[in-house]
Amino acid sequence: MHHMGKQRTLSIVKPDGVRKGVVGEVIRRFETSGIRVVAMRMLHLTKKEAEGFYAVHRERPFFGSLTEFMSSGPIVVMVLEGENVIARNRLLMGATDPKKADRGTIRADLADNVERNIVHGSDAPETAAMEISYFFSDLDIVS
Repeated sequence: MHHMGKQRTLSIVKPDGVRKGVVGEVIRRFETSGIRVVAMRMLHLTKKEAEGFYAVHRERPFFGSLTEFMSSGPIVVMVLEGENVIARNRLLMGATDPKKADRGTIRADLADNVERNIVHGSDAPETAAMEISYFFSDLDIVS
C-alpha cells in the first residue's frame, strides 16, 4: 500500500558504476539523504532486454550505443521509496552530463561522461511505475 506522500522510483547503477565499484557509495548517498531502498537486485541485461527497457528512446540517435553500453556488464537495480523521492533522487544524481552536474552530485563526483553517467533514475510517477515493473514484482518490494 502507498502511504500519503510516499513515492517510489527506480534507480539503476549502470555497468560503469558496477565496474568502478561505487555501488555502495551510491546506496550510501540514498540512505544518508533519508531515501529507503525497498528492493534490490543485480543482473546482466541482454541487448534485447536493454532495448525493451529503453524502448521510449528507440528513435533517438543514441539508442544503439545506450543499449550496447547498458548490456555491457552487470547492473544493480533498486526501488527507492520516500517523500517526493523521484525529484530527490534526480537532485542527488545531478545533470545527465557530469560536466554540467552540480558538485557533490553522484554524476559530478563519480561519472566519466554523458553516456557513462553511473546512474539512471525515473523521471515521473508514470515512468517510475513502468520501470519498476520491468524489473520487480510487488512481492519483491519490502515497503
